[in-house]
Amino acid sequence: MISRIDLRGDALPEGAALRDLLPRAEFDVEAALEKVRPICEDVHHRGTAALIEYAQKFDGVTLSQVRVPAEALEKALVELDPAVRAALEESIRRARIVHAAQRRTEHTTQVVPGGTVTEKWVPVERVGLYAPGGRSVYPSSVIMNVVPAQEAGVGSVALASPPQAEFDGLPHPTILAACALLGVDEVYAAGGAQAVAMFAYGTDECAPANMVTGPGNIWVAAAKRYFTGKIGIDTEAGPTEIAVLADATADPVHVAADLISQAEHDPLAAAVLVTDSEELAAAVERELAPQVAATKHVEDRIKPALAGRQSAVVLVRDLEDGLAVVNAYGAEHLEIQTADAAALAARVRNAGAVFVGPWAPVSLGDYCAGSNHVLPTGGCACHSSGLSVQSFLRGIHIVDYTRDALAEVTHHVVTLAEAEDLPAHGAALKARFDWKVPGQ
Repeated sequence: MISRIDLRGDALPEGAALRDLLPRAEFDVEAALEKVRPICEDVHHRGTAALIEYAQKFDGVTLSQVRVPAEALEKALVELDPAVRAALEESIRRARIVHAAQRRTEHTTQVVPGGTVTEKWVPVERVGLYAPGGRSVYPSSVIMNVVPAQEAGVGSVALASPPQAEFDGLPHPTILAACALLGVDEVYAAGGAQAVAMFAYGTDECAPANMVTGPGNIWVAAAKRYFTGKIGIDTEAGPTEIAVLADATADPVHVAADLISQAEHDPLAAAVLVTDSEELAAAVERELAPQVAATKHVEDRIKPALAGRQSAVVLVRDLEDGLAVVNAYGAEHLEIQTADAAALAARVRNAGAVFVGPWAPVSLGDYCAGSNHVLPTGGCACHSSGLSVQSFLRGIHIVDYTRDALAEVTHHVVTLAEAEDLPAHGAALKARFDWKVPGQ
């Protein structure tokens, strides 16, 4: 059901050589880019008419408008299962606690007497948020996008989610109810690349956004790449992935369950166990079959995900090598299930989020840990962060110097300007003073 990779032989390679040995899904955003390009430009030129046409073509629904009526949001909240509402409200409450603590404050540094640099943080003016609606419904992704944007102080928040034939062309009602709980009243029944294009270019119904965030399929990722430079994006999210670093103390029932929990997302989802215990590896492999048989989405998602090239049990000589492997892999979600999990977790350098010990599974982070589940995939955790309040803030430096403070440093500025053959840069300072080279 899941392959093995044995790295217990010679010393581990480093860098790219090690990364090349590790399992990873094929996710060719560049190839998808050529397919989304005409869709994006069609939305640019035809706006809402193009969105309605793509809803019919891709989602099998006939829309008269793309924006979701206010009464549909209200109805979805009224009809929401009370238990689901309570769970969403608790998820929102915990997410707000964590994200409110991420707010940055203005700070002024005195560089020299009379010379200061102030860094202030300004929220993006308008963001378009994307909530997937393909194989599953993700109200949790609504929370994970909206809460940090709101806590950052974004003034205008809009959300798009694919229209559903089952719900008369509206996004899934749980998505709508989550928007209502969060106070988001601008919601669009649009999915895929066309939704990203709607936010990038704007239409007669939707004002253009400065930034688009949220997970999605390869077409969403390709559209984000297409618009990079025109709008801000969070990341080109690929298939979800979990890596578990475990030793002989880990419970194979827990480990198998956690691998399956991510495999149920998508046939390209990655489930990777890294362990120095062949006994644990064998126990987890034995445990997978009955657990998979007892759940849903077996044939269309879980089995192909576990059997795919992106999933494996990776055997290492010891936990030091295991740590090197998971740092090279840069997992979206990394669980540490070892005897001293906290100490190992403190040494992790590359992961979207780290889950410490047997009582912090990835599923907790997906919903109610308070952390954000919009995280870098495909090894991007080696250089990128998950979604947070900072994602929606821009740092602006405010430079304030007095005449004397500028005079004191003018000769250095002129020297550097002339060293770079940019004499007009220096002349801009000389013009302010009766200036000559010191010592002449």
